[in-house]
Amino acid sequence: MRSLADLFTPYNFKNLTLKNRIVMPPMCQYSVQAEDGTPNDWHYVHYVSRAVGGTGLIIVEMTGIHPDGRISNQDTGLWSDEHIPAYRRIVDSVHSYGTKIGIQLGHAGRKAQDAEPSVAPSAIAFSSRYKMPRALTGNEIEELIQAYKEGARRSVEAGFDTIEIHGAHGYLIHQFHSPLTNQRDDEYGQDYALFGERVVKAVKEVLPEGMPLLMRVSAKEYVDGGYDVEYCAKISERYKDAGVDIFHITSGGEGPIGSDGGPKAEPAYQVDLAKDFKRLLQVPVIAVGLLDDYEVAQDVVLSGHADLVAVGRGMLRDPYWASHAAKALDGGQKVPKQYERGYK
Repeated sequence: MRSLADLFTPYNFKNLTLKNRIVMPPMCQYSVQAEDGTPNDWHYVHYVSRAVGGTGLIIVEMTGIHPDGRISNQDTGLWSDEHIPAYRRIVDSVHSYGTKIGIQLGHAGRKAQDAEPSVAPSAIAFSSRYKMPRALTGNEIEELIQAYKEGARRSVEAGFDTIEIHGAHGYLIHQFHSPLTNQRDDEYGQDYALFGERVVKAVKEVLPEGMPLLMRVSAKEYVDGGYDVEYCAKISERYKDAGVDIFHITSGGEGPIGSDGGPKAEPAYQVDLAKDFKRLLQVPVIAVGLLDDYEVAQDVVLSGHADLVAVGRGMLRDPYWASHAAKALDGGQKVPKQYERGYK
């Protein structure tokens, strides 16, 4: 007898209904053949195959709200209405397999490798291997807030079920809310949450009633003087009050240790951060962090530490991770009729 809340229990929040608790998190593919940011056939096959594989929610990779906001020129973007049809093609096909799909909107800030120059809250380079960014002017900050809003509008027009704002991994919003990277003397330096809060409010203006807004945050920084989960929760309370419904809890990215947690990372190493965040803010959370093992992912939901689990590298290796998990855990999830013989 399965628990009332396990990996294969449907999840409902506002107008979003997922067939299971399994999330494919955003993972950049670095596969744009030109510099215009438009997703191509690689992206179509990549995302649609995970829908065929039974994933409950797919979140499309970090998508630049500005050409110079991408990590590299091989990344996708949504700064033009001309991008919308390519995303709509992906969304429509994903929906045909009963999977919901969101998109992560972001700006890499000082980590935009191909921008000339990159921009940031303050002129502080990410490392000696990165160019020195230029500090944003007040007017430029206002323009970027509007760029997030326009990216959200285009996402809605493309048919996405939800939108995630990227506020983690050392990218622009993270750079604003971290004292290590924000040394401004204007209002955005005096109030670390202000930029992210204004982005959230701007995005909410164009979301349909009932569409949940997600935000990914790094709950912990892995450098000397870096903030902890209590600090991040305090900042994120502002984001919650501005309109964020569900938080996607990760860590790192502001220093040498990135989103993979470094060499000492173990399965479920970030789940305690999600658990603490859920307790501190009383919000639904998505847990991440080497949750590739079916039993480990199942335990995260059974324990109540998180509402949803994101399986990243596991889904890079296996597009059918969700279907395989269902078979291993007796989840009872249907597989496509064409593949039924392979599961008997």
